[in-house]
Amino acid sequence: MKYTIEQEIAAFVNAYPRCQSTTTSWRTPLVAYADADDPLFLHLKDVVQPDHAAPKELMKTARSVIVYFLPFAKEITRSNRGGEAASRDWALAYIDTNRLIVDLNDYIAAVLKKHGITCCLLPPTHNFDTTNFVSDWSHKHVGYIAGLGTFGIHRMLITDEGCCGRLGSIITDAPLSPTARPEGEHCLYRYNKSCTKCVERCTFGALTLEHFDAHTCYAVLLQNAARYEREGYADACGKCVSVVPCSFVNPVAKALVREK
Repeated sequence: MKYTIEQEIAAFVNAYPRCQSTTTSWRTPLVAYADADDPLFLHLKDVVQPDHAAPKELMKTARSVIVYFLPFAKEITRSNRGGEAASRDWALAYIDTNRLIVDLNDYIAAVLKKHGITCCLLPPTHNFDTTNFVSDWSHKHVGYIAGLGTFGIHRMLITDEGCCGRLGSIITDAPLSPTARPEGEHCLYRYNKSCTKCVERCTFGALTLEHFDAHTCYAVLLQNAARYEREGYADACGKCVSVVPCSFVNPVAKALVREK
């Protein structure tokens, strides 16, 4: 079943720019799986984000969670490197990918239904409290539980294909074996303190080595949303991840290869 899921996700994403006439394109998706009873879901709910739902609170018969990462084409990230406002390509990628996640989830649910599998679909974003910035389902935290990567100091999940892209997830009653979580860090700063590029890229003061000011960050996101309101709702920025060592790869793995 995993092979079917991964092939269907890859094919759908590959065809999407042509079928939907998007200017955005994506690199090959990454897919991982979490056990719905993984103790980290309770840790996430009880310690990290008290309002976060556990899989079985959203779907009583949940057995697994499918999590995927949709990495942007590299030119999208490169377009966002300069200036203070998010680039138009980055804003469109955010809008297009949110639509893609909705369509992809519907498609995968239909595919799995043919195999007698039931799914619970989650929205791509905008399910958070704008006062405390706590969501009831965090794709990046669920991505960590599923083994897709580890967090950088910019609070984004660094996968083997970097951190520039979007995450989606699907709760299912299929018994899919969980993906092993990485044993080490993917963030160079957390690995050996050799990189602070993301902090340097955030010229708004929202991100420091010691703190992340969500209110300052969100104010910037709303400025970009207003700038691109004719295109859709792009409350996005991405300056801290464009272009840095973890934009397109797991930089720690890359560094270890160089050391050998």
